[in-house]
Amino acid sequence: MAGQVGQAGKTRAESGSAPAPAPLAPRARLLPALGAVYRAQLSRARVARIPLLFVATFQSIGIMVLMRGVVDGGAEARAVVAGSSVLVVAFVALNLLAQYFGQLRASGGLDHYATLPVPPAAVVLGAAGAYASFTVPGTVVTAVVGSVLFELPLTHLWVLAAVIPLAGAALAGLGAALGLLAPRQELATLLGQLGMSAALLLGVLPADRLPGPISYARDLLPSTYGVEALARTFDDHPDWAVVGLDLAVCGVVGVVSLTVATWAYRRAAVR
Repeated sequence: MAGQVGQAGKTRAESGSAPAPAPLAPRARLLPALGAVYRAQLSRARVARIPLLFVATFQSIGIMVLMRGVVDGGAEARAVVAGSSVLVVAFVALNLLAQYFGQLRASGGLDHYATLPVPPAAVVLGAAGAYASFTVPGTVVTAVVGSVLFELPLTHLWVLAAVIPLAGAALAGLGAALGLLAPRQELATLLGQLGMSAALLLGVLPADRLPGPISYARDLLPSTYGVEALARTFDDHPDWAVVGLDLAVCGVVGVVSLTVATWAYRRAAVR
């Protein structure tokens, strides 16, 4: 009996000396994690970015007022209104998102996200979606004001429901990639502002007024296809096949830019 008790105590001592590690919590799935990050980023942006949204909207409306003195109507007016509307998206989704991720990387905020069981794609897509959603009011207001200012039809402005998310995804992915790949926060801010300036110059100015080499750069800008799609809908009889093609190209560019941004996030988070 004493031997059995001693053997049992020895067994308990051996098993107690090396306890089994507790299992880790399962990694969050993409869609629930994406929803959580989106809601958190949208709440943060709503508090911190409302003044900047007014700046973006007033900036675009001011550009249209200035261009009204040199553009009478026709294709040039359509280009000005479409480019100014998408410029609101570029200001928020490209410029501000590049600054946000640059600041997040410089301050060590990426370390916080890296410790969470959240897929990298959820962080990038959630932030990009929140910033793109934040541009909806300003873009709609700019398009309506521009249409009234240049006497363009308001009939097909519903196409903004496709232009805003697709152009927003393309520009937000580009902004996130610039912010995550820039070695310094100041450089991320500079790149974001340069990207917004390119969207301003190449998107608002009519394409036929640009020199040949510059027009090729315009074709490489992700927002160009959103601008073209919106501008075509101001025609009396829009060519919906071409509009759909422009939106499809914009969507493909958005997928590519968000994929690059996700890779850049993984790269920055492990450093």
